[in-house]
Amino acid sequence: MALIKDFIQTLIQQQNGVFIVFFSGLILGALLIAFLRGQRVKYLMIENQELTMTLRLERQSNEQLDELLDQARYQLADTFSQLSTDALKRNNEQFLQLAEENLKRHQSEAKAELSTREQAIEQLVKPISEALNKTSAQINTIEKERKESYGQLYSTIKHLNEGQQNLKQETQNLVQALRRPEVRGQWGEMTLRRLAELSGMVAHCDFFEQTSQITDSGLIRPDMIVRLPDNREIIVDAKTPLDAYLSSIQTTDDILKASELRRHVQIIRQRSRELAAKNYWAEYSQSPEFVVMFIPGEHFLSAALELEPQLLEETMQLNIILATPTNFIAILRAVSYGWKQQALTENAIAIRNLGESLYKRLSVFSGHLDKLGSSLNSSVGHFNKTVGSLERQVIPSGKRFLDMGIRAKDELDSIPPIDNQVRPVSSPEDDQIN
Repeated sequence: MALIKDFIQTLIQQQNGVFIVFFSGLILGALLIAFLRGQRVKYLMIENQELTMTLRLERQSNEQLDELLDQARYQLADTFSQLSTDALKRNNEQFLQLAEENLKRHQSEAKAELSTREQAIEQLVKPISEALNKTSAQINTIEKERKESYGQLYSTIKHLNEGQQNLKQETQNLVQALRRPEVRGQWGEMTLRRLAELSGMVAHCDFFEQTSQITDSGLIRPDMIVRLPDNREIIVDAKTPLDAYLSSIQTTDDILKASELRRHVQIIRQRSRELAAKNYWAEYSQSPEFVVMFIPGEHFLSAALELEPQLLEETMQLNIILATPTNFIAILRAVSYGWKQQALTENAIAIRNLGESLYKRLSVFSGHLDKLGSSLNSSVGHFNKTVGSLERQVIPSGKRFLDMGIRAKDELDSIPPIDNQVRPVSSPEDDQIN
């Protein structure tokens, strides 16, 4: 342990000496660098002063050169201005002299050509002048016709305006008339009849108008009873709830218009409830359990359905079917088609009966025809026997008169027998077998 301690101390003393030498070298190096840097700075300062002096001299030289250039520019500008003025003056004098000579020469030539061109232009302008005169006459005619047409157009527009006013007045009268319940009812009934005629349902044949029946609840009177095949019936009642609708289309106030449309919906709903309360299907036993409520206008129902789409479902729950001219004529066409089908069925039955009767008569006729054929065959046989008797007995006796000297214009010819037999009457089954 003692030896180790001595070795460590010796090592520490050696390292301290090395550190002192190292630090001394560093200090000497730093001093040397500082000296060299000072010399470099002095050199750079001297060089900077020299460059500054050179720059100042060059600036002075440039300023002198600029002054000389400005003086030379001014002198050249004056000289050039004087030279250009003199040259322009000389050129102007020469140009004016040449222009005057050329002008005189061209004037003399132009005068000679002018007369020739005037004549040529006159010949060219003459058709144009005539065309302009004709155009002016046509324009006057067109203007006259335009005035007449304008007068006619003004008169036509005046009549149209008067007609528009009359139409407006008639429309107003129609609106006022449609506000009356009896007029609306007649209009609905007339529309029903017209639709029935268009669909092929003849009046009082396939439908009834304004029939009435007294019940326990009072008098009920449907506007139409459409008769179906097999003694079935469809009850139709026309309703024209137009009062609120007309008020809504005549007003310009949106709030009032919406209020009148809601009242229009309530009127339709009330009419359907009143119609359901009449219980038509109980009084007309041949009618299905629904009644057609006819409204004579698509827009009357569409305005209500646009505001309350569930109105159609509500009325169907009451066994009321809302119908407008479009779908009502479809119903009538379907009924008309049913009548046609029934007529076809009846015609088919009549044709069948007629066929049976005809077949029976043909059978009887065939029997008579068969008997006639048998009679004809018997007649043919008798005919052939008569011909044979003629050939065997009569003709030989007649020819003897010729031998005796009797003169005759025609000779007795033999009659050929009939070989064809009458065709027997056969049935179609026999023909198919043959």
